[in-house]
Amino acid sequence: MEEEAEMERLPIDLLAHILVMITSFTDLAQASGVCRKWKQAVKQALARRQTLSFAGCKMDDDSTARLVRHAYSLKELDISRSRWGCQITDNGLYQISLAKCVSNLTSISLWGMTGITDKGVVQLVMRTNSLKHLNVGGTFITDESLSAIADNCPHLKSIVLWSCRHVTESGLFVLVSKCRKLESINVWGTRVPLDCFIGLLTIRPALQIKPQGFPLHVGAVAMLPVVI
Repeated sequence: MEEEAEMERLPIDLLAHILVMITSFTDLAQASGVCRKWKQAVKQALARRQTLSFAGCKMDDDSTARLVRHAYSLKELDISRSRWGCQITDNGLYQISLAKCVSNLTSISLWGMTGITDKGVVQLVMRTNSLKHLNVGGTFITDESLSAIADNCPHLKSIVLWSCRHVTESGLFVLVSKCRKLESINVWGTRVPLDCFIGLLTIRPALQIKPQGFPLHVGAVAMLPVVI
């Protein structure tokens, strides 16, 4: 009883500070069910979080969006898919796009999210004007998403397009031309001909095109194979 009394006297701000350190969403859900005070502390803890990672967590559209909406200070969002991970759809991305924190996000990873399309990505990036790092590798996006990213993410520094086989050189040219702060782009596994990358370097000579090792200089264009 004395221990319970001591816990009851714990200030809610201090309790929230402790709960911020918990990375398991299952544990946070259980903590939220202890009592009204703990539920409020969990909300405060989420509001202070600057990073959220759902990678490897079994989440759906509603549960993911609900947590993001409470994370008012969020800067980095990772909802990458793993074997047992997120099953996010375009509806989930739409719900996330309505969260207050979205305009302050600097990093988003949607790696491997095969359930999303251009529709969801466009809805999300239309509000992410602070975005600096984006990973959409392993998705089925097309040039439509690249155009939306180019129009709405002026601070973008890096983008991963790993195995995005539906993007074309036209989309890449729009992206590189409009994102003036772009420093790095990962195009491994795309179906874009390598001579396209020479053109990208004429637009932005300092651009790092990954994977590294391509003979990317004008004299090498004739010798470059086409990625299929």
